[in-house]
Amino acid sequence: MSKTISDIYDEYKIMPGLQNHMLRVAGVASLICDSIENPVNRKDIIITCLLHDMGNIIKSNLEYFPEFLKPKGLEYWQKVKDEYLKKYGASEHLATLKIIKEIGVSKKVSDLVARIYFSEIFDILNKPIENQISLYADCRVSPFGIVSFSDRFLEAKNRYKNRKNRITDEQWKIAEDILLKVENNIFSKCKGKPEDINDETVKPIVLELKNFVIK
Repeated sequence: MSKTISDIYDEYKIMPGLQNHMLRVAGVASLICDSIENPVNRKDIIITCLLHDMGNIIKSNLEYFPEFLKPKGLEYWQKVKDEYLKKYGASEHLATLKIIKEIGVSKKVSDLVARIYFSEIFDILNKPIENQISLYADCRVSPFGIVSFSDRFLEAKNRYKNRKNRITDEQWKIAEDILLKVENNIFSKCKGKPEDINDETVKPIVLELKNFVIK
């Protein structure tokens, strides 16, 4: 039976804020795919972006963005988080890969999702354009909307600064320099510019993507 991404989000009890993040990332990627002159596998990229953070409740500090807990509240989402930890383990990235395997995506999508991770930035210029678009799109979306990748890095850097095994300032700088090269590489092949991708241009695409059929 065919399932839309909204069906899947409901089935896996994905937090509304996390749903919005993945939908926006897919919206960013969609605009790039529609603008780029080189042929790309648009469907695989969109599915990748719609599913790339399915296990992220595992790493979430549920009290950091209290507005994202509405209307169900902290107790409900803590229970969901505990269920995820018990079923999938303590790594949100590995949890995501297990979930998309359950959903039944293609190996190509699974490989693309596996590369949307901070440590993958350092080798991303050696990867196909589908990998670059998927990772770049994720780096354009903050918890509250679409921003430049520099602003996204700054937000993430501040949010994760007190965590164990935190990313060093040097690593952030290297990653930001690489993402600038990725952005230049992508938009050298596009009709549009990075600033053309914003909340207003992505909003109608997000509405359409809620009914995107995964399988």
